Amino acid sequence: MSYRNKNENKINILITGVGGQGVLLAAKILGKASVRVGKNVMVSEIHGMAQRGGAVVCNVRIGMVYGSLIADGTADCILSMEPVEALRYISKIKVNEKERGIVLTDINPVIPSTVSVGEEEYPSLDKVYEEIESVAELIKIDALKMAKECGASITKNMVMLGTLVGIDILPFDATIVMDAMKESISERHRKVNEEAFRRGSKFVKDLSIKSS
Repeated sequence: MSYRNKNENKINILITGVGGQGVLLAAKILGKASVRVGKNVMVSEIHGMAQRGGAVVCNVRIGMVYGSLIADGTADCILSMEPVEALRYISKIKVNEKERGIVLTDINPVIPSTVSVGEEEYPSLDKVYEEIESVAELIKIDALKMAKECGASITKNMVMLGTLVGIDILPFDATIVMDAMKESISERHRKVNEEAFRRGSKFVKDLSIKSS
């Protein structure tokens, strides 16, 4: 598995998940990191009943961009805290003759209340992954397990943010993102979040080494 070099001109990242998974914080950190290195950045968010587990999506556009929303077929990466949410926005991923976009997703589903009461059915994860892989490069991460091993399941978003840094498509390095994270998180919780971030980054880098 090989990852692309940094695109210094423009990068489109769509971050998605459900309420309570830290989607907005992850987007905020990327925005701060971009500003730190003098990059133009636009961050927009769309969320419904987030506090009740509704879908949340953030568009992060860095570089020579002039609008806040990512058009269909132009996202370099989808960073998803939940597998079905990755599939929900798969139309955003870049697909052309030169390259395919990358989907990074946690493998742990969040079962909606409508499924719990029998009104709907949660799709087969195998089918979800198959559909994603038909158009994108898919990297599956057990981010929840890593977060728990670091000491707090709530740091799953930092595990996922680490995986994004690990694929090396951002126009800045991990140190810049780490500094932005420290600005955004209280001192009391920094250590566990930093460890979660490092675990995610190492996981993806180890995958790259194994496949090379």
